[in-house]
Amino acid sequence: MPKILERLVSQIKAQGKPESNAYAIATSALQKQGSMKKGSQELTEHGKQRQAMGNAGRAKDRAAKASGHSASDYKYNPGTNAATLKQGFCKGGKVISSKNY
Repeated sequence: MPKILERLVSQIKAQGKPESNAYAIATSALQKQGSMKKGSQELTEHGKQRQAMGNAGRAKDRAAKASGHSASDYKYNPGTNAATLKQGFCKGGKVISSKNY
């Protein structure tokens, strides 16, 4: 089973869903976004790239796409599985400090 699927299943189970439902929900979601081939648990090229990014890379990528910033402008918090803007950046995209963090 792909690690990206295992990760999503564990997140769904943590929300209180039964394991069988979690697999169905995760498989469906990954197939819809193009990470898994329809009717199987085989990863597409897109899915292989996303899996190779790891948890931190995917979180930074999601945040960057939503904000217009670069993924390198974010830091990852494994406790929340979220990426937050590093110090020195404001939400408008301007650098407010030249110090590297």
